[in-house]
Order: sequence, then C-alpha cells, then structure tokens
Amino acid sequence: MKEALAVLGAYLLGSLPFGYWLPRIFRGEDIRSSGSGNVGASNVFRVYGRRLGAAVALLDVAKGFTAALLGLWAGGALVGVLAGSAAMIGHARPIFLRFQKGGKMVATAGGATFALAPLVAFCCIGGWLVVFLLTRYASLASIATALALAVLVVLLGYPWPVIAFGIAGAAAVIFMHRQNIRRLVSGTEHRFALRRPRRV
Repeated sequence: MKEALAVLGAYLLGSLPFGYWLPRIFRGEDIRSSGSGNVGASNVFRVYGRRLGAAVALLDVAKGFTAALLGLWAGGALVGVLAGSAAMIGHARPIFLRFQKGGKMVATAGGATFALAPLVAFCCIGGWLVVFLLTRYASLASIATALALAVLVVLLGYPWPVIAFGIAGAAAVIFMHRQNIRRLVSGTEHRFALRRPRRV
C-alpha cells in the first residue's frame, strides 16, 4: 500500500506544471501560445528568458528528485524507479492540465536520476552543458544526455531497476524529441541565443 501511494504521489508531483504556472503568475500569459507551445523549461527560457526558465528547470528537477526519493524511502530501488518514472509521465501528461501535452521530461528525468544514480546525474549535467554550449541546441544536448544516461547506468554497474530506468527513460526522452530530430536533420531546429534582448 505504501509503495502504491508513493508512486501515485510521484505522478501528482510530476504533474505540477511549473512551466505553465510561473508565466501565468509573473507574466499573465499562457506559455502554450508562445514559442513551441511546450510547457517545459526550454520553451519558458526561450520566450521569457533566464530567470523564469531557470526557475522552471530547477522546480522540474526538484519534483523528479523528490518523487524518486519518496519511492526509495517507500520500497527501495524498484519503487524509486517506478516513482521516478511516474513523475516523468506526470510531467508529460499532467493531470493539472487535464492530461494535455506537458513537457519533454528532461529536467524531471534528471531529478529522478539524481536520487537513483547521483554520479550518473552529475556526468549527464556536464555532458548537457558541453553539447549545449558547443551547438546551442537544447534538443541535441537533451538527446545526447539521454543516450549518456542509458550507457552510464550500464557501465557503472547500477542495480537492474536503475539500468531499466536509464534505458527506458532515455528512449522516452528521445521519443519526445522526435520532431526536434527531424528539424535537426533538416537544419530548421531553433538555436538558442546565449544573450537575448530584454523583454519589455
């Protein structure tokens, strides 16, 4: 019972749509009508800049971390993995947005990884930053990081539930970026400007 409640609670945590709420609160706007229409941190950063984008990213990481930690407390590695996965699903299809499209799970998956495999999480953050700074494609950095997650959990010998999480989570993140992959191949993907004009 405790395990099931932890997974359910993790889904509800993942469903908290900070990328929708923060622009609503601070700008009075619906992020879904701007940029890519996505409620993830990348689109918030693209539309509103670093302050709101970073705040959304940190909150999305926090909900993945808290969800997986709750699962670890409730039932060990397997329940931690299930809870982290539930948070990712909640982020992608949040109940608080009536199961409409949410974010692409990158930050939430990163938070869950911090709880389940912290060394891998630190390596993935470093990899994401390197790819992003070299290319300025957030999508490419996320795809590369997902692949690194799947490889590192195997190479570092984590328990099988964490390996399953790494591989399945990587596959899910890449699947959510399928349209970005098409745009990367065609050369039409959005490239971030590291400095952007101040929004009036």
